[in-house]
Amino acid sequence: MEVTLAGLENLEEVAELFDMYRVFYNQTSNLEAARHFLQERLQAKDSTIFIARDRDCGVGFTQLYPSFSSVSMKPIWILNDLFVKQSHRQQGVGKLLLGAAENYARETGAVRIILATQISNMAAQALYESLGYNKDREFYHYAMQL
Repeated sequence: MEVTLAGLENLEEVAELFDMYRVFYNQTSNLEAARHFLQERLQAKDSTIFIARDRDCGVGFTQLYPSFSSVSMKPIWILNDLFVKQSHRQQGVGKLLLGAAENYARETGAVRIILATQISNMAAQALYESLGYNKDREFYHYAMQL
């Protein structure tokens, strides 16, 4: 198993995983739109994507978006997406991807990684907590659907 930083040369592979990820969250499959969205992210360099491969086959990915902490005046990474193919779950792929994200965040001087997951996604919550992620007990997070 290998985790690497994804670039445009990995677009097709990551787009397929990204489309599966969206379907997991009850969205209609749209590989063309997934490809276009990721191509824009990679070309604009406004996200960082890591891909996990097993024998040259993409089996998972994570996507990070940059933000900043005004209080600490340091970068923050928002881990917005994490997905592992069903066939490779419970094999440590998620841990490898999260480890790559953590290393990257440290290398870029980030003060923290933040993420969110569905309340019903107990497997993801268990993974995050096993790696030292804590539920925020100081702040309420709000969202306005537009």
